[in-house]
Amino acid sequence: FIYVSRSKILLNHELNLLILGPNPIRKAGMKNFRNIQVEESNLLSWQGLIVPDNPPYDKGAFRIEIIFPTEYPFKPPKITFKTKIYHPNIDEKGQVCLPVISAENWKPATRTDQVIQSLIALVNDPQPEHPLRADLAEEYSKDRKKFLKNAEEFTKKHGEKRPMD
Repeated sequence: FIYVSRSKILLNHELNLLILGPNPIRKAGMKNFRNIQVEESNLLSWQGLIVPDNPPYDKGAFRIEIIFPTEYPFKPPKITFKTKIYHPNIDEKGQVCLPVISAENWKPATRTDQVIQSLIALVNDPQPEHPLRADLAEEYSKDRKKFLKNAEEFTKKHGEKRPMD
């Protein structure tokens, strides 16, 4: 019970920082993570839209779910893409290879906004040396033009509508 209440207090604080932001610069940095949804009854489950800047992913938006363990911040959150994405570091089930939230790299001082920024950076700039989809990593490395074309078409077909504001 101690972990749960601590986790919820911390997550409530982090959520307020994300939505309200202590200063405009921090809030501006989160323009790529929108439509944050958290049910009051379950602060351990967040949803939002990743809105990438870089081609080929700038043609759509991608819904993600962040699930925080009751032991948070002592254990990392899990991120799942709910929208399909053609990306070497994200598999068909939506699982992500993101070093900052791996068990061996996780630090309790890591804030949720830092995790989200790392995720946005990964989406905008794939890391083929740490793939979850070897086929896409190979295509990305050997035939970038083909990869970009395929990823753009996939994004247009499966991506969510980008927020206007």
